Amino acid sequence: MSLIDRFTLKDQVALVTGAGKGIGKAIALAYAEAGAKVACAARTLADVEAVAEQIRASGGQAIAISCDVNDASQREAAVQTTVQTFGKLTHLVNNAGGGGPNNPLKLSWEEFDRSMHFNVTSAYHLIQLCVPHMFEAGQGNVVNITSGAARYIQRGFSRYASAKAALTQLGFMLAQDFAPTIRINAIAPGPIMTDALQGVMSDEIRQIMETNTPLKCLGEVEDIAAAALYLATPASKWVTGKVIEVDGGAESSVFPT
Repeated sequence: MSLIDRFTLKDQVALVTGAGKGIGKAIALAYAEAGAKVACAARTLADVEAVAEQIRASGGQAIAISCDVNDASQREAAVQTTVQTFGKLTHLVNNAGGGGPNNPLKLSWEEFDRSMHFNVTSAYHLIQLCVPHMFEAGQGNVVNITSGAARYIQRGFSRYASAKAALTQLGFMLAQDFAPTIRINAIAPGPIMTDALQGVMSDEIRQIMETNTPLKCLGEVEDIAAAALYLATPASKWVTGKVIEVDGGAESSVFPT
């Protein structure tokens, strides 16, 4: 196999959560371009239908699945639909998740618990659901989208950072459990210019963030998609239980304080 041929997902089937917008959409498109059949899952069906149609218009194969990863029955249905449609499942991207800053004296334990469920428990269950199909296919790959916040020490982010740190550690542990057949890795993005971030950012805040980033610019969703593609393909066949930090070189939060 030539070096360039290692960057292929031909004959593979991927389920990508949070695939309607931003990073998830970029990963779904990248996987499809590399030859994978892609199940695009997200809460808003119209969004993933548009992504799936974009893939099909480019000659790829894709389906749209309405899935709120907070709901166990919807997680189960997403995996089942993927396998029924494409005959197998070999790749999972746990991209759905998120959370903002919090005041630790005001955030209830119930809200903290919901954040852990959204970011960690849902990913654990999806991996648990997908792994038997991966073993059946003789190979498997999981990419968890965590965050640079998991390692930054900063005020006001105890909820989100704790959840993403737990997701990172979960990947480390499960990579050991399921090797050598299944590889599990993670990507820890820094500030990525998604529509959501752009909608709440002023020019002043953006300038501060760019100044605080060693590479002097914010990331794009395609930067994360490229890393996800590497981790999914045979190009990274000797990589498991690792985190790729795609953050412009930042060693701490670049957000204004």
